[in-house]
Amino acid sequence: MEPTAAAAAAGNKTANAAGNAGGNAAGKRAPRSSTRRRSREVALQGLYEWLVSGASVATIDSHMREQEDFGKCDSAHFDALLYGCIAEAAEIDAVLSRHVDRKTTMLSPVEHGVLMIGVYELKHCIQIPYRVAINEAVELAKTFGGTDGHKYVNGVLDKAAFELRAVEVEAKRASRG
Repeated sequence: MEPTAAAAAAGNKTANAAGNAGGNAAGKRAPRSSTRRRSREVALQGLYEWLVSGASVATIDSHMREQEDFGKCDSAHFDALLYGCIAEAAEIDAVLSRHVDRKTTMLSPVEHGVLMIGVYELKHCIQIPYRVAINEAVELAKTFGGTDGHKYVNGVLDKAAFELRAVEVEAKRASRG
């Protein structure tokens, strides 16, 4: 059972990507969804449900695990994202409030969920380079968000990365210059 329109869209896009994994007529390979990327997609769907309905995390977790292709995701990363983002929603929103141009309650639920995942990964998943965390959030926004939502997500998370991972960001900038 897929509880949201976003969930249905994700299932279709994942199925299309899987169906094209062998390549297309031009010989280019379609991007494969990694287990960690899939865990982000499912966690985003869960956060969307939580932001829109206010359902309990246990109910949302159950809905997400019922999805046909849940087995294709990194369940430990999914658990960390879903439970972590919901448990730390106030702290994550406090970080976001310093970098967004409106109250976080005024963000679309898709962009809000994507930003929550991005901030959570920047704060807690130090093994994931900050640029990867940002790029994965941008990809989520491109897939599920509004037309230019990915640009907004990129700008906000760039600022948040400078706050949350200043040493890593400075080192990267110094190596370029």
